[in-house]
Amino acid sequence: MKKTKKIAALVMMVAVAAGVFAGCSSAPKATTVDDIKKAGVLKVGLSDDFPPFEYRDDQNNLIGFDIDLSNKIAAKLGVKAEFLPTEFSGIILALNSDKFDMIVSGLSVTDERKQQVNFVGPYLMSGQAVIVRADSGINSVAELQGKVVGAQLGSTGEAAAKKIEGTKEVKTYDKVTEELQDLLIGGRIDAVVTDKPVAGYYISKSASADQYRILDGLLTEEPMGMALEKDETQLTADMQKIYDGLVADGTMSELSMKWFKYDAYAK
Repeated sequence: MKKTKKIAALVMMVAVAAGVFAGCSSAPKATTVDDIKKAGVLKVGLSDDFPPFEYRDDQNNLIGFDIDLSNKIAAKLGVKAEFLPTEFSGIILALNSDKFDMIVSGLSVTDERKQQVNFVGPYLMSGQAVIVRADSGINSVAELQGKVVGAQLGSTGEAAAKKIEGTKEVKTYDKVTEELQDLLIGGRIDAVVTDKPVAGYYISKSASADQYRILDGLLTEEPMGMALEKDETQLTADMQKIYDGLVADGTMSELSMKWFKYDAYAK
């Protein structure tokens, strides 16, 4: 009898909990800009460790090119941007699980990713660069044979690093800043592969800038874009129109000059 009562009590607790969670369920996902306007917020997924695209300042505020761009898009919609930091390796899965409306996070456009998401843009041409210690004696990609290379987990940098012939190992990191710090410390990795704008910005801001060196040339050339769920064709089209408008009115040129020190949108 005691066992029966315990089971009944457990069933009641589960039922109550289910009711509570049902009451706290998230709103339906946005499928058009009108849905976003009604919600009053544009939910943006990003990895907050990717300067100058998105990162934390000394007061832990989110800043960067993608932050400014997202705020501009939100302003066009008459809403506020809400930023939801997510590990980069799982950011597409999170988008497709309706955690946010779009990804604005220095995401490279690849054929594989095109099968998973829709892209808006592309909003910048980037590429994978190789960074070494200035005193490493490594002067070319060919000299990475037998070396350990660091890259961000799930990034196109990781994919590019794995294609370098003769490397001993590709060691992955959750954050770009971690791999660059490890390179400087020495002993664990011999080089880092990451997006050139990120490498250049990080090194220029580092107190140890003279201890890094970016090898000539790029492993890849990659356009970057904003991503939405694959089935959100109307929302993708709406966002593309907004982005095109930001290019036409000079906003994208202004943001490029602010964060990259050159106009990536000059005709």
